[in-house]
Amino acid sequence: MPGRGIVVASWLSVAVFAATAIPLAAGVETIKVLAVTVALVLFFLSLLVWSAAFVVAVQRSARGDDIVVASLFFTMGGAALVLRKNLWAALLTSLVVAAVSASTDPFGVMVPMLTLGFLGLAGARYGSFPPKPNKAIRTKPR
Repeated sequence: MPGRGIVVASWLSVAVFAATAIPLAAGVETIKVLAVTVALVLFFLSLLVWSAAFVVAVQRSARGDDIVVASLFFTMGGAALVLRKNLWAALLTSLVVAAVSASTDPFGVMVPMLTLGFLGLAGARYGSFPPKPNKAIRTKPR
């Protein structure tokens, strides 16, 4: 499946986040520093993933694809259904974990940015987009 690495990385990030955020939400205070560290590291990784998605999208746009933010992140064009389902499930799971643990790990609310970034990266790499419209330059008639 194209994008398998992106799916694995997305689910791995959710698993690491959940492994620290859920015990903290359950009252295991000894893991607080680790949970905050994990949340911050995952957020900073999201900045790299978002940057990569942006670079790939700009390259495709320069080659003539008409890419808009909504289609890049949310519909992902013609990307495989299994890829889209997996990435959406990972995003929703990370949102649930963030919501459950928000009162004990406020930095955790930033972690879903990583799974959303993976959605954008997959869209930029594997989505299909229409060509840019050909805009002819109009001149004034004399």
